[in-house]
This record gives sequence, structure tokens and C-alpha cells, in this order.
Amino acid sequence: MSVPDLIVLNKPYGVICQFSAHEKYPTLKQYVPVPDVYPAGRLDTDSEGLLLLTANGRLQAKIAQPKYKLIKTYWAQVEGKPDKQALQHLSRGVNLGDFVTAPAQVRVLDAAEIKHLWPRVPPIRERKTVTDFWLQIGISEGKNRQVRRMCAKVGWPCLRLVRVGIGRLNVFSLDLPLGQWQAVRPEDL
Repeated sequence: MSVPDLIVLNKPYGVICQFSAHEKYPTLKQYVPVPDVYPAGRLDTDSEGLLLLTANGRLQAKIAQPKYKLIKTYWAQVEGKPDKQALQHLSRGVNLGDFVTAPAQVRVLDAAEIKHLWPRVPPIRERKTVTDFWLQIGISEGKNRQVRRMCAKVGWPCLRLVRVGIGRLNVFSLDLPLGQWQAVRPEDL
């Protein structure tokens, strides 16, 4: 089997971003049976969605390094109500204590947009007394738990986080089911 230059995986919730065996979580090896590829950037175990894998070090750097300004697009289900001031704060950049985020592309999603999103297994906890809504956040950085931390900083704890796009690649336009992968061309980024 020849190794594709670039692989897209729609990573399920609860899968750890490594190929070596893990005592608690399923790994990428259970989803991508391709040798010698590695994640180009990571998704937390409790995050879902688009993950890129490659064996090409230059391509991996282009995807993962903030200096290349490749936008990673996330959908975040957060507790609270939309607030113009908080949205502006996210879009200007947020001081997280250890660093200040670069400005983000932020907007509230409507119900028609999220209807195509697969159900999470297990489902998120639902509380009848706390409202929630969905945000789309585009960032070029991608530091550890950055989107979750940004949302929490403006008062919106993150209930669910799904990466839907990297560059021009989008999990919906690829029509990529949860847990499935496909090869794509690097120029499609």
C-alpha cells in the first residue's frame, strides 16, 4: 500500500490522537490502518472532527505551525446566551494568562447549519435550566485546549467541540462520515 500524502479523518469523540496503544482510549490505529502517518496537529480526546495525517514533515509543519496562518474552523456548543461584547472579545483576541490569542473569526451558528452535525456518543449532558448555543470560531494558532479556554474566558463553558475545517478542507463538503478517512491532495488545503 502506498502512503497517501495527506489523509483526512473524521475523528470521533473519545479517540486519542496517537497510534500507540492506550490503556483507556481507542487510538488512531483503530481508524486509519495506514503505516507511517502522523497527526498534523492534534485534537483533544474529548474533541471531534477533522484531523489531518501525513508522513510528509514539510506538509505537517505547514498545517500545524501558526506562522503559515492556515485557519482551523471549529464549531463549539457553549453554555450561555449569545452576547455581542463576548463575541467581540473573542474576535479581538483573548488573554488566557500564559498567552494572548490572535484575533479569531467568530459568529453564532443557526439551527439550520448544525442540523448536519452527527450526534455525539455519548451525548453531552443537558440541563434544562441552562441555555446553550453554537459558535463558529476560526483560529490560526491551535494551542492546547485553546478554543475551550477562549470560550470559558468570556463566560461560555464549552460543552462540545468539533473541528469542521482546516484551510479549504471541510468535513461536510468532503461528506466524510464519523470514524472514516480518505486521502486528499495537499493542494486542496
